[in-house]
Amino acid sequence: MKEKGRKVIATNRRARHNYTILDTYEAGIALVGTEVKSLREGKASLVDAFATVDNGEVWLRGLHIPEFSHGTWTNHAPRRTRKLLLHRREIEHLVGKSREGNQTLVPLSMYFSDGKVKVELALAKGKQDYDKRQDLARRQAEREVTREIGRRVKGMR
Repeated sequence: MKEKGRKVIATNRRARHNYTILDTYEAGIALVGTEVKSLREGKASLVDAFATVDNGEVWLRGLHIPEFSHGTWTNHAPRRTRKLLLHRREIEHLVGKSREGNQTLVPLSMYFSDGKVKVELALAKGKQDYDKRQDLARRQAEREVTREIGRRVKGMR
């Protein structure tokens, strides 16, 4: 069987800025037909999305998949709660970690893998404002160092 790769549908760029990522999981997602068709058009938003564990099941809330443009009365609700498909031991691990402290489940990206929609889910801890500033300063310093190294290699200075 030939592997088709990974086609990214949507990413949550603010998640890595607002949270410290502790662990990541790949989860399937239960969708209806018009949702998949809308995703194939590349339409989805993970901006306000988060996951919760209720009664031993993981649910993705706040994910916005717009209605399919050619849909009829069978179209889906854009912000409905969707079930994530994980192994039982992964769910039990998530329940244990989320009860430990102030950790949350945040979707990082949504993509097609071998024709199936997958969600990259992260166990994350919220960053404080000073942590965000430190990360920005560190990235800026790294960028300046690589820029300076590039200049010296090219013989500009």
